[in-house]
Amino acid sequence: MLAKVLSCAVVGLEGAVVEVEVDISPGLPAFNIVGLPDAAVQEARERVRSAIRNSGCVFPMRRITVNLAPADMRKAGPSYDLPIAVGVLVSTGQVPAEATSSLFLGELSLDGSVRETHGVLPMVAVAKQNEIATVVVPAVNAREAALVEGVRIIPASSLMEVVAHLSGLAVIAPYRVEDPRSLLRYQRSPDEADMAHVKGQEHVKRALEVAAAGGHNMLMVGPPGSGKTLLARALPSVLPEMTIEESLEVTKIYSVSGMLPSDTPLITQRPFRAPHHTISHAGLVGGGRQPRPGEISLSHRGVLFLDELPEFGQQDLENTFYKSY
Repeated sequence: MLAKVLSCAVVGLEGAVVEVEVDISPGLPAFNIVGLPDAAVQEARERVRSAIRNSGCVFPMRRITVNLAPADMRKAGPSYDLPIAVGVLVSTGQVPAEATSSLFLGELSLDGSVRETHGVLPMVAVAKQNEIATVVVPAVNAREAALVEGVRIIPASSLMEVVAHLSGLAVIAPYRVEDPRSLLRYQRSPDEADMAHVKGQEHVKRALEVAAAGGHNMLMVGPPGSGKTLLARALPSVLPEMTIEESLEVTKIYSVSGMLPSDTPLITQRPFRAPHHTISHAGLVGGGRQPRPGEISLSHRGVLFLDELPEFGQQDLENTFYKSY
C-alpha cells in the first residue's frame, strides 16, 4: 500500500513542502530512503523502526521504500522521523489514511518520544502559505509554531500520542494560539548596557544616535580602553522597539540557526553580534555545504560590531558592507 504524508524542509531561511511517500511491497525485509537525503535522514530508518516498536505498534518485516519529493532538493536534519513513521503506519493500516492531510514535523527518539526540531517557525509559515490547516509539531516547539496565525497546531510528545490522536482514541487539544503582540513586552535587565549610563563621550554618543536614526555604518577609532566596545554594546538601547513583523523576521533566523531558546518563542530585543576577527567567511557571511545564516544575518534588525576591524579579511569586509545596504 502507498501512503503520502506531508512534511517540510528548510532551504536557507525559507521553508518548502516535502511529500513523504511510503510504499510497502512484498520481498525481503529492507528499508530504503531516497530523494537526496543526508546522513541524518538516512539514520531515520533505525530511529523509526525502534520508535514504532516501542510505541506498541507493529513494524512490517517487508520491503519499505520512502521517497522524499521533490527528489532534486537536498533533505537535511532529523525532522522527517515523525512523517516517515506516520507514513509506515498508514501504509500498514494502523493509522487512518485521513491523517495525510496534516503536516508533520519532529525527531523521534528510540522510545517514541518526539524531540525538539529547529526551524519550526518558517516551516509552519510555509504550511499556511500552502493552505495546510493542521501541523503536528513537537510539544517543545508548540509556542514557537503558534506564532503563525491561522494554523491549527497539534503539540505531540510521543509517537503513541500521535497514533491515538489520528485514530480518534485520544484527541490532542490544539495549542492555544497566543497573540504575538502580547509577547512584545520587553523589560531591560539591569546588566544590559545603556547609553544613559555612559559618562562623557558626548560627540561619540551623538554620532551613534545619528547612525541609529539613519541606519548608517560607523567607524570608531581610538586607543584601547577609551570605551568603543561599551558604546557599541549600548547602541541597541537607543534603537526603537521592534515591531511584530521585525520580531518574527529575527525569530525565523534564530529558529533556523538552532539558537532560539525553548522558553523564548519570540525574540523581542534587537540582536547585538560581535564576531571575532578569526571567524570563517561562511561563519560571517553565511553559507556552507548546508546553507546556514551567518553573523550578518543573525544581526538582522540589530547591531553588527566588528571589533579590530583591520584584522578582518578584505573579502569579509566587502561582503559585510555590501550586505549592510
